[in-house]
Amino acid sequence: MTLGDIIKNYRERNNITIGEFASACSLSKGYISMLENNINPRNNRPISPTLPSMAKVASGMGIELDALLKMLDGKQSVQLIENDIDSPQTPVYSTQCKEIIEVCEQLTPHNQRKVFTYSKNLLSTQQMEEDLLAAHVRTDVEQTPEGVQHDLDIMNDDSQWE
Repeated sequence: MTLGDIIKNYRERNNITIGEFASACSLSKGYISMLENNINPRNNRPISPTLPSMAKVASGMGIELDALLKMLDGKQSVQLIENDIDSPQTPVYSTQCKEIIEVCEQLTPHNQRKVFTYSKNLLSTQQMEEDLLAAHVRTDVEQTPEGVQHDLDIMNDDSQWE
């Protein structure tokens, strides 16, 4: 079984919505939908969840990560994130993140707050886009890049939201 099959079966057995399950896992509804459909709508390839995401799913189901991993078959790919337990947990930032931090450190506290507020709003918009894409993923029709772009164009057209 794939992770998506496991989630679908769990939700059906427990008669809960995607939203309820997403809340229990501390993940977005869009991401849970992508897991269930086993398709990443941005590239139309099978989704490859990380171990931390899978741990959240296991927690939402009330089981250990190990038990969830044993339920998977060979069809489910998993993105492994290397963590050296013996080394101190030092965050690794991309060059772009480092540049953003350097600029932000030079701002006044008031302007830092503006950057934070803008970033949160931008993240919210991104999550809405992911939810929109996940809502339009169909398993009986192959999604085209043009179709994905059409959905994004509608989402980004502010005149549609006035």
